[in-house]
Amino acid sequence: MLVLAFVSPLCALSVALFSARVAHHLLLVLVAAPLLAVAFPARHGGFLAVAGAAFVVVMWGWHWPAAYAAAYGSSPTYWAMQGSLLVTAILFWRAVMAPQGHALRALMGLVAASGAMGLLGALLTLAPAPIYWPHASTTASFGLTPIEDQQLGGLLMWVPGMLPFAVAGAILARSRFRDLSGKEAA
Repeated sequence: MLVLAFVSPLCALSVALFSARVAHHLLLVLVAAPLLAVAFPARHGGFLAVAGAAFVVVMWGWHWPAAYAAAYGSSPTYWAMQGSLLVTAILFWRAVMAPQGHALRALMGLVAASGAMGLLGALLTLAPAPIYWPHASTTASFGLTPIEDQQLGGLLMWVPGMLPFAVAGAILARSRFRDLSGKEAA
């Protein structure tokens, strides 16, 4: 997934289109990070609130127009953005998936994180004007206006971006109910 995110044409396209940058970040935080969390699991989910808060703050922080523009215009800042998104997402997913973690807290963390991502996606989709000026002159060659590109990015974050949280929540809930029904049968 990391090779796909950073070596594929998607990475190059993310320079021109905000929506491609969103797709790139979704691959990082909703595919690569959970896979890395499975590969390197946490023992317990005791730090879920901190990890979840860090993930949401970093996600929202890099979507602040000035921070986004700084990452767009500077290689070190770009890599700081990518690294902080990936690291906080890995920590969040490790806490959610921790085998000794509390299932209800993990579900609440998933709901909170998906809500934060959905709200950010909705705000970007419904914004009356484009807010990411680095893409103001790069979208036309792809048949999009800057606001259409931003709306597409917001929709990606808002709708498909919330699906991995829902799937993880369903898996957690199913395993929790299976555990409860097994205890009652015993």
